[in-house]
Amino acid sequence: MIRKLITRFFHGKSFRIPAGKQGKPSLIEARNCKLRASDISPGSLKTVLGLQKAGYKAYVVGGAVRDLLLGLRPKDFDVATDATPAEVRSTFRRSRIIGRRFQIVHVYMGGEIVEVTTFRGQHAAKTDSHGRVLQDNNFGNQAEDAARRDFTVNALYYDPGKEVVVDYFRGVADIRQRRLRVIGEPARRYREDPVRMLRALRLSAKLGMQIDDASLQQIGTLAPLLDNVPSARCFDELLKFLTSGSSLEALNTLRAHRLHLRLLPELDDLFVEQASRSFIELALSKSDLRIAAGKTVSVTFILAALFWWKVLALWHKQREAGERNMPAMFSAIEEVLRQQSASLAISRRIAGEVKEIWSMQARFEQRSGKRPYALLDRPRFRAAYNLLSLRAEAGEASAELAGWWERFQSANTGEREKLLASLASGSHGAKHAGGRARRRRKKGDALASDRYNKRKRPAHGEFS
Repeated sequence: MIRKLITRFFHGKSFRIPAGKQGKPSLIEARNCKLRASDISPGSLKTVLGLQKAGYKAYVVGGAVRDLLLGLRPKDFDVATDATPAEVRSTFRRSRIIGRRFQIVHVYMGGEIVEVTTFRGQHAAKTDSHGRVLQDNNFGNQAEDAARRDFTVNALYYDPGKEVVVDYFRGVADIRQRRLRVIGEPARRYREDPVRMLRALRLSAKLGMQIDDASLQQIGTLAPLLDNVPSARCFDELLKFLTSGSSLEALNTLRAHRLHLRLLPELDDLFVEQASRSFIELALSKSDLRIAAGKTVSVTFILAALFWWKVLALWHKQREAGERNMPAMFSAIEEVLRQQSASLAISRRIAGEVKEIWSMQARFEQRSGKRPYALLDRPRFRAAYNLLSLRAEAGEASAELAGWWERFQSANTGEREKLLASLASGSHGAKHAGGRARRRRKKGDALASDRYNKRKRPAHGEFS
């Protein structure tokens, strides 16, 4: 109690909690793990060495160390230290303290932003009736910080100055054995944060690691605890599944353990028909290949592809009932988004972008007048076109339609006029087509095309 009051009183001031009586960690020479200081980013190296020079302990920590030991390239490099946020801030001129409940520091090193976190403690936490931790933001020492982490492979600290890896829970051995093991008693740790069950399945699929029996056994039993997790957090975790680089395997793992019923209950409906399942598998496999190649993927594109078959079914149903093309599309979109809002906390921004990608699928069929030029200027045009291309590859949309748009977007002004004229010639005669082409030029379509050509566009095929 006294220690907790001291921590609160000195929060943000020059004060460090002394190390308590904790188990001694293993110190493993980095060279024995084939780990070198040059493997981490320049910004994180400068941050760690800068804190050490100022008299603090500092390490590259967590997933970055894990990925390097697995031979993977980390997305980012986080730093953990015994310095308080105020002390980190005073050490680096170009830095900023962020956060309210538990402050961290962003250190700016050139074009790199290094996230620096003070060691967290294991003081008494505020929990709900199910054991889920609601508030537990206290500073601590390194041993306490390690014990708070979820898996042994994430509780590794790399000191590039001394070239050693600090290992409290045999995480290096687990990495070598490709084993994913929860720190502490799995049932209690899952109750503290049920999202750890989702994280275990995702990391297992992403890293090709086997979840140990004790950690795996409790997942099926405690799955209902996910109902108490805020839907926004579950949605964030779903996005991590979809952008993990092993999204298809991750979703299959999710279904195998029935956790998708809490995260994405519609998954069974989406996979029940072979056509929709093949379409989703095609979309996810292409996204995984892009990530493997070091390219970016768009979350909105993946979500649009994931739920497209639902939109398609409702769109056809509305048109068969006599509704016009575009009103039928908008009606289908609103219904699908309404259904998803009941289980997923999709942000308004993402929902708006997905809606635009879907609506453009109907607009792609409108290839006359100024409409094609106007479509090119839409912010989500490239993502919408990629969905159209995916539909054509799956045999759901016209290959001719996708091919025409592929040629139109890369053509110059004159070539675009010919493409439009060829459509008009096929339906109304070349004579009328030529007149319409001339009228379009007079009305400024050529200017619209030139404006588009001057804009910087992502390379062909990107899921942007």
